[in-house]
Amino acid sequence: MKLLSFFLLTIFIHINVHFISVSSTKPPFACDSSDPSTKSYTFCKTTLPLSVRVKDLISRLTLDEKISQLVNTAPGIPRLGIPSYQWWSESLHGVSGQGPGIHFQGPIYSATSFPQVILTASSFDAHLWYRIGQAIGIEARAVYNAGQATGMTFWAPNINIFRDPRWGRGQETPGEDPMVTSKYSVSYVRGIQGDSFEGGKLRGGHLQASACCKHFTAYDLDSWNGTTRYVFNAQVTLQDLADTYQPPFRSCITEGKASGIMCSYNRVNGVPSCADYNLLSTTARAKWSFKGYITSDCDAVSIIHDAQGYAKTPEDAVGDVLKAGMDVNCGSYLQKHTKSAVQQKKVSETDINSALSNLFTTRMRLGLLNGNPTQQPFGKFGPNNVCSKAHQGLALESALDGIVLLTNKAKLLPLSKTKTKTIAVIGPNANVAKTLQGNYFGPPCKTITPFEALKGYVRDTFYHPGCGSVACNSSVSIDQAVKLAKSVDNVIMVMGLDQTEEQEELDRVDLLLPGQQRALITSVAKAAKRPIVLVVLSGGPVDIAFAKRDPKIGSIIWAGYPGEAGGAALAQIVFGDHNPGGRLPITWYPQEFTKIPMTDMRMRANPATGYPGRTYRFYKGRKVFKFGHGLSYSKYRYKFAKVDQNQISPTQFSNIQALVNKESVPYLSVSDVGTEYCEKLKFSATVGVENSGEMSGKHPVLLFIRQSETRHGSPVKQLIGFQSVKLAAGEKADLEFTLSPCEHLSRANNDGLMVMEEGSHFLVVGDQEYPISILM
Repeated sequence: MKLLSFFLLTIFIHINVHFISVSSTKPPFACDSSDPSTKSYTFCKTTLPLSVRVKDLISRLTLDEKISQLVNTAPGIPRLGIPSYQWWSESLHGVSGQGPGIHFQGPIYSATSFPQVILTASSFDAHLWYRIGQAIGIEARAVYNAGQATGMTFWAPNINIFRDPRWGRGQETPGEDPMVTSKYSVSYVRGIQGDSFEGGKLRGGHLQASACCKHFTAYDLDSWNGTTRYVFNAQVTLQDLADTYQPPFRSCITEGKASGIMCSYNRVNGVPSCADYNLLSTTARAKWSFKGYITSDCDAVSIIHDAQGYAKTPEDAVGDVLKAGMDVNCGSYLQKHTKSAVQQKKVSETDINSALSNLFTTRMRLGLLNGNPTQQPFGKFGPNNVCSKAHQGLALESALDGIVLLTNKAKLLPLSKTKTKTIAVIGPNANVAKTLQGNYFGPPCKTITPFEALKGYVRDTFYHPGCGSVACNSSVSIDQAVKLAKSVDNVIMVMGLDQTEEQEELDRVDLLLPGQQRALITSVAKAAKRPIVLVVLSGGPVDIAFAKRDPKIGSIIWAGYPGEAGGAALAQIVFGDHNPGGRLPITWYPQEFTKIPMTDMRMRANPATGYPGRTYRFYKGRKVFKFGHGLSYSKYRYKFAKVDQNQISPTQFSNIQALVNKESVPYLSVSDVGTEYCEKLKFSATVGVENSGEMSGKHPVLLFIRQSETRHGSPVKQLIGFQSVKLAAGEKADLEFTLSPCEHLSRANNDGLMVMEEGSHFLVVGDQEYPISILM
């Protein structure tokens, strides 16, 4: 969505003292029990079903009043005591002011800034993701209760697949794997909305805050080679939709119970997402039982006519989106053109009522039409719940668990706290707090840069930026950086990207470090007394193959954009106060990958044309670093301790007859097997894990499946489970994975149907494999 032009960062750096207590004037609220004029309204009677209350409210509105509510900045309806409402707020990795629904001019002037999502995903810890969502939801409600919010609908998480490494918004996502992205969406949504991680229902349907899964669907290009997201027509096969682009949204709705989704700018196979009845109504609402509201991305309705030419008139665009199932327009297009669309019979008042029903139901679930919100569930949260010690500790924990150790030659790291007397911290990202946040951030509780944090370990710590900016094209001081490097015991270089290189509406043109960064790194490394430590800050992958090969670069760390506590986390890892355990949620491609157009949405490789495919599941080209790569200061060993089944027969519980495909391979459609029989086919696999190193650590265990023969567009391998375990040095543990053949041993066919095929499969963890056969 379009970023606002204000950033509210005047108090961005070094806020070390937070508020203690406040009193504030609460905003007006609907259905005030002390207001006699509202007592007679049926929609104010909270003991009645929501459907009854919403129907009553809508019946009292004039057509003009109804239309006024179809945009993100919804005005109040004074005669009914209904206040104005702002649908657009942001909370990607912390409550943010980058949306008109939240402001930080008041008693709450900051919020906990967690790592950017791509780094959080590196922990492969679903419960950590839930705890982050929970903390964000608590702080969001506290901001509202303090009178600094005009809405409680937050347009996060971004659960698009990080398909192409150049995408500027890939940093906002949990990476390239649909299972990881699905699990992240469920964890985050349950956390922010106030649900139980164990799957319990929301208390009385009340929402702590409302999450919105975006951008629905197949959206992962902003601006590349003259093609923008506003006009891009994503050509996507049914096969790729089924097993790559749609699973995160299905999980977000069916398991996460998200109360909102956002339709995207782009067209998919010719149809604008916000005007696609099959996508919004048939798939999301009917097939997946979605009960919430659907918003457009900002100005996504206007471009259906103005930029894409899909609708002949503005009124046609209005009719297309409301009939498709969209409810609210970020922008003013519906406000301007809906009445004329009604007059021209392009849309009916019934269509408008349907949208309003979803919108007012959401507001009631949030408690915003139920009287004083502070006297309801979640009404207890206030300023003391924002930037709390627990939340700041969680921000540090998240950064520590996400940071990835890519290389560690000759065990250069961790550095000795006693023997290291002098260090140089060099690089354009070494002492800039803003870079740590990524995009869509709010003013953090407090920040410390990598240089400042490292200085806390070694008194004689010296800093030089090396370049005037990340672009590293001007104000380059290689000679001065080299001189400094020669004078110290160890050198730590903090390089990479920032939001001038990758962000919304800014896709990258290559995968290289900008400007003269490579020359600066190699020159400093050559001059340093010992091999250097290279830290890369970035959202997307960078081709640093040269650094892997350079014997003078001893350790490489990817720190993503690690949030407000990222500097402290990095220092703790460098000096061994924390054992790194993060693993890459994305493939790091070489520069040669950029020969592939970003506009090519195909996931599968095509050897006949030289198309290499995308992501670890299908890509068959050279890699700088693999998906799931990540080192530790310890060594971990695996074994399959127990697997309940080594032969699966999907026909054993039913009379279903297997079909035979063109290659004479028997197969079954998962939908034909049915939910009941799929449940009976489940089995467990227990993986033994041992920390054989000398340091305790937290370690993500990734379980994959691969077929003995890759065919019919099946993945090279597929992640089917992950768990994180804490082990002391020498400690062992058994991790049990529950596996469903219908889900984990199936693949999407050309028609987009999930099928199980007869043949051999292998469970894979580390260097261990276990055979599983499917028999028809």
